[in-house]
Amino acid sequence: MKLTAEKISKNFAEKSIFKNLTFEAESGTCLAVLGPNGSGKTTLMRILSHLILPTSGSITYSQNGTTIRPEHIFQHIGFLGPYLELYQDLSAMENLEFFSKIRGLKDFAPRIFQLMEQFGLKGREDDAVKTYSSGMKQRLKYVFALLHEPQILFVDEPRSNLDEEGIRLVYEVLQQYKQNHLLIMATNDSDDLKLADVKVQVNV
Repeated sequence: MKLTAEKISKNFAEKSIFKNLTFEAESGTCLAVLGPNGSGKTTLMRILSHLILPTSGSITYSQNGTTIRPEHIFQHIGFLGPYLELYQDLSAMENLEFFSKIRGLKDFAPRIFQLMEQFGLKGREDDAVKTYSSGMKQRLKYVFALLHEPQILFVDEPRSNLDEEGIRLVYEVLQQYKQNHLLIMATNDSDDLKLADVKVQVNV
């Protein structure tokens, strides 16, 4: 999978968030979107995932030389951010089964159990999400984002709400993931750059 962004600009009303950003990234690499809080990192992530449109510029995804149409890109991506919410009164398994069925996945139970173990949540599948700590909820969001085995994973603030052990578990998975997939993350933490191969700076 290859991402090509050419002269991406975004304005809100009269304010320019960023302009003329051009970069490329492909499977086997991590693209890091850098900048302080309020600089437009999340906005760029939402543009790259086709959740919102840029003011100008173009974004193209291609696979084996074939361009993927924008309306089909959602089939290839997973997205994780602070604003992602799961159903608190449902168990982790109920949440994951629900979203699996929405995506049309079949025989998803083994994948759920595999990911729950990878993220240190084995044995908590039937517990209500509201009983999870903030770090456990964050790790569960990673399970959700990776459930359908996306070719592109967007992560906004990778270590949000994670303790030291949670960071270790998450980074082990992300390091393995990016070997054969495209990882795109927004961060203002210098430690996250250990994963980065391509860097894009956005400014206030």
